[in-house]
Order: sequence, then C-alpha cells, then structure tokens
Amino acid sequence: MTQFKSIDDLQQAMAAQNYIAERSLATAVFLALKLQRPLLLEGEAGVGKTEIAKVLASLLGTDLIRLQCYEGLDVSHAVYEWNYTRQMLHIRLMETDRRGAESVERGAMSSSQPLATSEAELFGPEFLLRRPLLQAIEPTRATAPVLLIDELDRSDDEFEAYLLEVLSDYQITIPEIGTVKATHIPIVILTSNRTREVHDALKRRCLYHWIDYPSFEKELTIVRTKVPDASEQLSRQVTRFVQELRREDLYKIPGIAETLDWITAIVTLDQTALDAAIIEDTLGVILKYQDDVQKVKGPKAKAILERTNAMG
Repeated sequence: MTQFKSIDDLQQAMAAQNYIAERSLATAVFLALKLQRPLLLEGEAGVGKTEIAKVLASLLGTDLIRLQCYEGLDVSHAVYEWNYTRQMLHIRLMETDRRGAESVERGAMSSSQPLATSEAELFGPEFLLRRPLLQAIEPTRATAPVLLIDELDRSDDEFEAYLLEVLSDYQITIPEIGTVKATHIPIVILTSNRTREVHDALKRRCLYHWIDYPSFEKELTIVRTKVPDASEQLSRQVTRFVQELRREDLYKIPGIAETLDWITAIVTLDQTALDAAIIEDTLGVILKYQDDVQKVKGPKAKAILERTNAMG
C-alpha cells in the first residue's frame, strides 16, 4: 500500500487523480491515515465528500467498500445476515442423505419424522452473508480497505450508536460464531450532508473536516481538470455563473457535481460560450427543483449572465 511521507505528497497524489484538495483537507486526510482514525466529512451535497473515498482507494490500491445509509438501516443490511435460502437447502439435502442411509440400513425402510440438523451445521461461515461493515473488518484481508459510510445523517440514532461500538474496537460479535476482529484497521470515511446533527460521541471518535463550496479559482481549476474539452471562455463563464447562482435564495444550491454536469452537457451540445438561450435550455441540468428553475429562468438568468460576463 502506498505511503505518503508528507501532506504535500498526498495533495499532489490527489491532484494526479483529478481531485483538487486545499491544504486543510489534505491535512485532515493525511492525519486520518497516519493516526488510523475515522474521518467525518460534512458539507452540502455535491461538494466532493464521497469522491475522497474513491480517490483514496485508487491511490492506495485497495478495495472501496461502500455503505449507503438510509432511514431504517439495520444490522442485517449493514453488518451481516444469514443466508436462509441456503440453510433450508442444506437441511433438505442433509435429510435426504440421512434418510437414504437409513433406508439402506433398514432394508429400504424410510422414516416419516424430520431429522434434526445441528446448529453448528447451519450457522457456519459458509452461510453468512457479509454486509459492508463485516466485509471491512474481515481478518483474512491482506490490506486495509477504504470503508465509505455515506450520508450517515440519513440513518437512525440506533444505527449510529451501533456504529460507534464497531469503530471503537473494529470488531463485530456474531453470537453463533464469535467475535470477528480486523487484522488491518480499515480507512474509514464518513460523510454527512447535515440534514441532522451527528451525535457528539461519534464525532469525538473521528477527525472532522467541513467541505465548503469552492472559491471561484478552485472551482475553475476543477472544471478545467475534469472537463478539458471545454473552451477557456466557457469554463470561466460556467464557473462564474454557478458562483453567482449560489448567492440566490434557492431550495437546492448547485454543488460542484452540478457544475461539472452542466458544462459537460453544454460541451456535448457543441457550445463554446454561454448565452441566454443555452442557459434556458439546460437549467434542468444544474437545478433539480421546478421552483428553482422557475425562479431563475428568464430575466434572472439574463441578469446573472450579464454580471458573469462583466466579471470576465
């Protein structure tokens, strides 16, 4: 696994993967790697939180294991569950084999009673369905994976409490088998869009970093890096327009992801500059709520474009 000697090394390596990280973010990631601590990233949707885990997995040459959180997420979907279909099939096969053996011994006399199958036969590792948390601490792993726990704020308090226990010792107890403990501590990235507050107990377990909307210069660099086919004029216009758009009173402010989607769509339409007509036609790429589209289209969009062009 690649080791980074300094924050600068990590920052440059992330840039080589087309992820533009300011030094404060690179420092947080560097410390998380060195101290083997989970990193909690908060910020608005679309600012690049999830992408960090993907970039790290690529840089370190290891697996990315993703747990997408949602309301009602429980142990059976996050940690493990038993393969009941396979267990039932195993029971039937065992009963068939045993009855066949008894029939031979008794001169083809078959039993009408079901034959018992031991618990050890049914609750072994081969019947276990490993979900993301268990996959991440599997002791047979040769290297530490990157575990992405995405949109933690969407999960319930009960799951968050369970997660705190897992991240404290990096072990999971399965009553039928025993305790499974990580040989290599996973690199844990947690993200939150802050639709609710993450509990202080979990925050204390993690390093923390807030990812804000980028400055004009940083976002322009991201656009140039991610969409190199766009003209310089278009790149500057789109970036400036989005920056101005974020000042408006919108239900959902566009993130970097929407900026990249928008300029990619405009390039696909063979446009090299932004004008009122192309804005009107493509607002649905950058704004995802009809109320926002109605608020911006027409005179508002033209006014923002005029300010954009005036700023250069």
